[in-house]
Amino acid sequence: MLPPTTTPPFTFQDGCLLLVDKPKGWTSFDVVNKVRWAIRKHLGVKKIKVGHAGTLDPMATGMLNICTGKWTKRLQELQGMDKTYTGTITLGATTASYDAEEPINATFPTEHITEEMIRAAAESLTGDLEQLPPIFSAIKVDGQPLYKKARRGEMVEVKARPVTVHEFNITRIELPEVDFIISCSKGTYIRSLAYDMGKALNSGGYLTALRRTTVGPFEEKDMWNLEALLKVIPEKEA
Repeated sequence: MLPPTTTPPFTFQDGCLLLVDKPKGWTSFDVVNKVRWAIRKHLGVKKIKVGHAGTLDPMATGMLNICTGKWTKRLQELQGMDKTYTGTITLGATTASYDAEEPINATFPTEHITEEMIRAAAESLTGDLEQLPPIFSAIKVDGQPLYKKARRGEMVEVKARPVTVHEFNITRIELPEVDFIISCSKGTYIRSLAYDMGKALNSGGYLTALRRTTVGPFEEKDMWNLEALLKVIPEKEA
């Protein structure tokens, strides 16, 4: 049975599950560090276990599941859940990271692309897939994240991984932008779906916005704004 989401009064050492809305530009590690620091100040302790279940890229916003204390043992369970994302793919170009974190490295025509083609491409990227993760990812090879090797210019062979895309719905088309809602299994890279959609359209594609709205049964409405959460974790009284 999953731990329930937690509201005050918090029992950080016994275990809490906090659903935090990760701000754009923050790494997942940044958010965990900020929450850990606030909890340590609140409890007046030097150490407490705090971890997250499933990294979000700095560009992305949305649900970051943070566990504290004894519930950090549940992180693997949370990581394995299906997730839902909304976002925007920009067609007609590619980047090395498959998103807007890296500069455009190639441009392609988009004049031939129709709504029917876009919806057919989304359908072709639905179901059980063998997906190639981006070279700029946190996947470890020889003990090092791929993105570190990529930034050093090292050539690394990336192996395809099985993932499942349950739904890939197109919600807005205003070329070159395409908005979507995607429901998928753990380990799915939405950046790779953006890149693959570009290829399927005989063009290019990269991710320009991403928000995680659900993880398993946990919903967007239950998320904490990070600043609001920090305000309800007061410092320990002297």
